[in-house]
Amino acid sequence: MIPMRCYSCGKPISQLWEEYEKMIKDMSPQEALDKLGLRRYCCRAIFLGTIDDEEIINFKQ
Repeated sequence: MIPMRCYSCGKPISQLWEEYEKMIKDMSPQEALDKLGLRRYCCRAIFLGTIDDEEIINFKQ
């Protein structure tokens, strides 16, 4: 789950998550983050370090 705001700087970032997921299918994550306007390291780290919940939920033993 993506947080509503960046933990460090407080910039609202959650509204960019869906667009980011679409963009990384066609380009590198670096290019996608640049086009979304995420220039600060703290905001970029949240996007690069977040794992989609569906990958965790579908885990089978």
